[in-house]
Formats: sequence, structure tokens, C-alpha cells
Amino acid sequence: MKEWKKLLIIIGAFLGFYFIPVSKPVVSNAMLEAFFMLQEYAKEHILLCLVPAFFIAGAIANFISQGAVMKYFGGKANKVLSYSVASVSGTILAVCSCTVLPLFAGIYKRGAGLGPAIAFLYSGPAINILAIIMTARILGVEIGLARALGAVISSIVIGLLMHLIFIKDEKKKTNSDLIIPENTKEERPLSKTALYFFSMIAILVFVNWGKDGSINIWNLIYQYKYIITGFFALLLLIMLIFWFKKDELKSWTLSSWNFAKQILPLLFGGVLIAGFLLGRPGHIGIIPQEWVSEHVGGNSLFANFFASIVGAFMYFATLTEVPILQGLIGAGMGKGPALALLLAGPALSLPNMFVIRSVIGTKKTLVYILLVVIIATFSGMLFGLFSLM
Repeated sequence: MKEWKKLLIIIGAFLGFYFIPVSKPVVSNAMLEAFFMLQEYAKEHILLCLVPAFFIAGAIANFISQGAVMKYFGGKANKVLSYSVASVSGTILAVCSCTVLPLFAGIYKRGAGLGPAIAFLYSGPAINILAIIMTARILGVEIGLARALGAVISSIVIGLLMHLIFIKDEKKKTNSDLIIPENTKEERPLSKTALYFFSMIAILVFVNWGKDGSINIWNLIYQYKYIITGFFALLLLIMLIFWFKKDELKSWTLSSWNFAKQILPLLFGGVLIAGFLLGRPGHIGIIPQEWVSEHVGGNSLFANFFASIVGAFMYFATLTEVPILQGLIGAGMGKGPALALLLAGPALSLPNMFVIRSVIGTKKTLVYILLVVIIATFSGMLFGLFSLM
């Protein structure tokens, strides 16, 4: 970083700390909300969500050959296959917008095309199967189906648009892929690698399995989730002992640590800012939630756009968007803006914007955010019009 940029950061921080009216209750409360939200985030997401995700990302970087990634997600891959797999990944992973980041960074850095990688990034948190079931049960079958269909279509459309907008960069990247050797010898059979990854994904999924009030199979899994997680953890440990060399384990751990170093500081900073601005669900930040609910009634372009913007910048932990929307709908929120928030909210947040920028750059990140907001806005408007028929 250039010296003048460092100087500007120092001056900006000084002026902020000097002039911020900490003595005013609304400001001091918002600052507390920022740290409460960070504490809540640390308790609920670091150990059980992000740590397993970092190890999966590190494994992708070490044990998935670049040629394999290119085969399914690269510029020359079959588009129908790559976008189909990427667009439904959330039904398997059931992760939030922050947990998907290490996985996205892992496949992108291994050579995945921008379009499929973005489709994966969007769909990971947007197509959580339990969240869709809860949406249908609590907010209505109509909006639940609209969320599922809208999320799949949006992930494909956004991925394709990102590919087309940055097609020159993608062509350069595709041409550079020609140097990848075709017959790289694998350290172990594909079946062993698949079981290794499956066990880590199973740990991530089951340790975070949520409780549901009425679906018996979900509750049965919830009761035994730690036993199931323990089984897959033991299976993973056995594989690590008997199938992997010491230097492989060291390289895997180092790669996982590198992802953590890159992502965690940005996430923490983003969570603090999001908490200060909007507060935790049910609490007030510097921007009153009542002010938000007043602007999302009806099905106007502004109402849908405003809901998309709020959803894009506010952080939603997995499944929390449903009770939040239930309260907003009760306060007069229209069905169109509700869907717009559901399509923009789980897929984006202020914390993950910072991390996405560090992976694909400022320009591509801004375009991605803009596409998510625009498509969520118009999807909400269409759904609102359909609901009025």
C-alpha cells in the first residue's frame, strides 16, 4: 500500500474517532450492537461453520487437481453441466453467505470460470433446502416456491451475465488453461478423495443442522446430529491417518490457514459495520428498523429496490431471514419486496462483499452486487404482480 493511502486511512480514522458523538444514546447503542453482533457471529458461526469450510477450501486447493476443476467449471467446460451443478449446490451445502466464501475462493483459485463460480457463490446460501421449507410453512407455499425457483434461476442468470460482461478476461483465463497438464498422476484413487470430501461436507452440514418445529425427519436428525457428526469426524480421522502423508497434511493445514487469514479480518470488519448500521435482528442500529418497514409496503419499483438494497447489505444468519420477514410482513411489507429481500439477503451481506472483492477484485464485485440487486428487484415486482392476479 502506498504511503499516501496509509496517511489518508490514519487521518480518516482520527477524524472519525474525534468527531463521532459517542455520548448520544443512539450512537452508543449502535456501537454496542456492532460488538453484540460480532460476538453473536463468533459464537454461532466461527467454530461450527467457518472452520470446517476453511478446511474444505484448503482441501480443494491441495487435493483437487486444477484439471478436474477446469473439466467441470472451467471456460471450456460443458455450460449446461457446470451451471446446473453450481446452481443447486445450496441444497447440499446449506451454508450461509459467509461460510460459502472459502469454498468459492477455493474453486475460483483452482481455475473455475467466473460464471460457474459466481453461480456457486450465489446458490450456496440462497438455496438452503430447510430455509425454503421453513419459508413455505411460515410465509406461505406460494412465496416458498417462488424463493426456490427464483434462487435457481437467479444463480444461473447472474453467473451467465458475469461471464458475458467479463468475457475478455475469461477468454484470457481460458487460453492460459492450455498449459495445465492433462495426465497429472493422482496421489490416491478418486473414490478415496470423494469419500474424504464427503466426510468433511457431512461434518459441515450435520453439525449445523437446525431444529424444526413440525418436520419429524429433520427433528430426528437434529436429536442425533452430534452423533452423526462424530461418526463422520472419526471416519475423517481414520482416512487422514492411513491415506495421507505428513507433508500433505501440513500443506492442507497451511492452505486452510491462508484462507482464514484472508477472509476472517474482512468478515469481522464487515460484521461490525453491519451491526452498527442495522443492528441484530430485533434490535436497533443507527438506522431504525421501523424506518425500513415503512418503505417496503406495496409492490412499487422503489419498495422492491429498497428491500433488495437492505437485504444485500444486512447480514442474515442461516434461517434468520424467515422470522425477520414474518415480522416485516406483519408490519405491512408487500409480498414482492419480501421475495426481493429473500433473493438478495441470504446471498449477499456487507461482510461477504469485502471478501468477494479480495478474491475477484473491486470491479467484478460491484457488478455482482448490482446484478443481485437488480434481479432481486425485478423478481420481486413480477412475483408481486402475480400475487395480485
